[in-house]
Amino acid sequence: MQIPRLYSVHVHPVKALRGHAPAEAEVESWGLAGDRRWTVVDASGKVVTQRRHPRMALASAEPLPGGGIRLSAAGRPALSVEVPRPSSTMRVEVFDTPVEAVPAGPAADAWFSAFLETEARLVHMDDPARRRPIDPAYALPGETVSFADGYPLLATCTSSLDALNALIAQGDHADEGPLPMNRFRPNVVIEGTLPWAEDGWSRLAIGEVMFRVARACGRCVVTTTDQLTAARGKEPLRTLGAHRRQGNKVIFGQNLVPEHRGTIRVGDEVKILD
Repeated sequence: MQIPRLYSVHVHPVKALRGHAPAEAEVESWGLAGDRRWTVVDASGKVVTQRRHPRMALASAEPLPGGGIRLSAAGRPALSVEVPRPSSTMRVEVFDTPVEAVPAGPAADAWFSAFLETEARLVHMDDPARRRPIDPAYALPGETVSFADGYPLLATCTSSLDALNALIAQGDHADEGPLPMNRFRPNVVIEGTLPWAEDGWSRLAIGEVMFRVARACGRCVVTTTDQLTAARGKEPLRTLGAHRRQGNKVIFGQNLVPEHRGTIRVGDEVKILD
C-alpha cells in the first residue's frame, strides 16, 4: 500500500492573490508562516476576494525577507511593501467579523485601487495570536487564524481531485475539466490516499507536526475561477453539488488546526492518527 506523503505546500501572502509553492514551511499556531497575513479591503473596510473580483487571481504576492511582499501583475509596475509599523490599527470586516489590522500605506492602496479599478486598501495582520479567533463551534480556547477564510490550513488530496475530475468528465460541462488543484487554493496537498479518505480523518501528522481536523471545507464560486485567466465556468460547483453535499454546503478538502509549531516539508510522510 502506498504511503501518504505531502505532495506540495502553498503559501498565499495576500488573501485572494496568487501564492508560491515552497519546498518547506514553518507551521505556526494560526497557519503557515506568512500565509494570508495581508488582505485587501474596500472603502468600507470589508474584505475583498476573488468572490467579488476574480481578476485578483492575476496578481501575485512574493514574500520578502522580514515579512514584506512584492506585488506584481501584468501591465502594472511591481511594488515592494514593507511590514507596516503597528502604531495604529483600523477595523476591517472579514466575513461579518470585525478584525483590527494595520494599514499598509498609500502606495499599496494606490496599487490595488488601480489594479481593481475601485477604491481599495491593503492591510496587515500584526499579531495573529490575538486578532481573530476561530469559530468557537470548531475551536479550542485561544485558537486563532490569519486572514484565511476561517481556519489555519486547508488540506486537499490528489486522489480526490482525480475522482472529482472523473465525475466532471461524465457531466454536461466535461469541456471544463480536468481542473487543476489551484482552483481550491489549498495550503497542503497530500498524495497516496484513497479518494475521499480525508472525509474520515480527525487527526493527522505531517512530518513532525500534528493537526486536528476541524471540519470539511465548504466551497464557493472562487473554485469556478481559472487561476491563470480569471475566467469563470460552472465547474467544479456543478459536480460537487451533485456528489459532495454536506448539509447546505458542497465540500472539497478539510480544514486543519495545528496542535503545535514545527516544519513541514514536501515528501514528508503523512500519518492518519484518528
